[in-house]
Amino acid sequence: MFNRRSFGKIAGAGAIGASIAGRATPASSAPARPHTSFDSLKQIKAGVLNVGYAEAGPAHGPAVILLHGWPYDIHSYIDVAPLLAARGYRVIVPYLRGHGTTRFLSSRSFRNAQQSVIALDIIALMDALRIEKAVLAGFDWGSRTADIIAALWPDRCKALVSVTGYLITNRDDNEQPLPPKAEWAWWYQYYFATERGRLGLEKEEYRRDLARLVWTFNSPTWGFDDATFDRTAAAFGNPDYAAIVIHNYRWRLGLATGDPRYDGLEERLARRPVIGVPTVTLDGERDPFTPAGDGAMYRDKFSGPYAHRTLNGIGHNVPQEAPEAFAEAVVEADTLPRR
Repeated sequence: MFNRRSFGKIAGAGAIGASIAGRATPASSAPARPHTSFDSLKQIKAGVLNVGYAEAGPAHGPAVILLHGWPYDIHSYIDVAPLLAARGYRVIVPYLRGHGTTRFLSSRSFRNAQQSVIALDIIALMDALRIEKAVLAGFDWGSRTADIIAALWPDRCKALVSVTGYLITNRDDNEQPLPPKAEWAWWYQYYFATERGRLGLEKEEYRRDLARLVWTFNSPTWGFDDATFDRTAAAFGNPDYAAIVIHNYRWRLGLATGDPRYDGLEERLARRPVIGVPTVTLDGERDPFTPAGDGAMYRDKFSGPYAHRTLNGIGHNVPQEAPEAFAEAVVEADTLPRR
């Protein structure tokens, strides 16, 4: 298990972060302190969006893009970003569509949240920021998005960190039932399939209460406080939040249509393409969505240099519950021996 002490030892010794062209340099071994805000919040037009994002680290450092999930936001990386910035990385943490300060440029745009479109948002952001290639790291929706980019656009992904492994969606597979205990863990996606669920998510009070329930269930050992939750819950005030969340979960279950312009991409993703970029997969041992088998269930989907870590006592929101372990996984993925 990674912990604060092991990260400090590696950082201090420079075992992973050796000063090599194109890689980050080692930082001091001082342990991370909890942070409450990002030093730099920016906006940029990218594709159909004006994307809000946090940035840390040197402007010309090797790029790392950290992708959040639902019901979370960029604050999942509030302690990861400074660790990576201290190692010399340029860290970009965007609000996904429908979250925080990210906005659609046009009121007429389809509030679409199918998997390929969210990945295309990140490609557009990289283009707008003139980032040719980056280490991509994420959990939940962020893992899926990073997996898709690594699979379909490997020239844009230097390395990958994916919590819960391979999350690319095949909607035909999603028609098949899971064991009842697993279905119970997904209760909210069935709630969102109903008109009652949509109305519930649109109510500000209920959306906050729902998110808090999900946080507590997903991370049973994480003792987050009100201030931590409130910082993230502010991102749910985005005017497109409910529409994006509802479309995402309904689309996955085949209850909503996507944009036919992306049918070709979705057909490729439905074939569950193998990912060949250097990858570290992480499982939170207390995450209710972690598959059994210590990564064995998805190991064959990664054909390149690879490592897997299970984090004991950690739940679903891995970067916020175990920031040192997550940051170390980014550095490890970036430095895995290339074949």
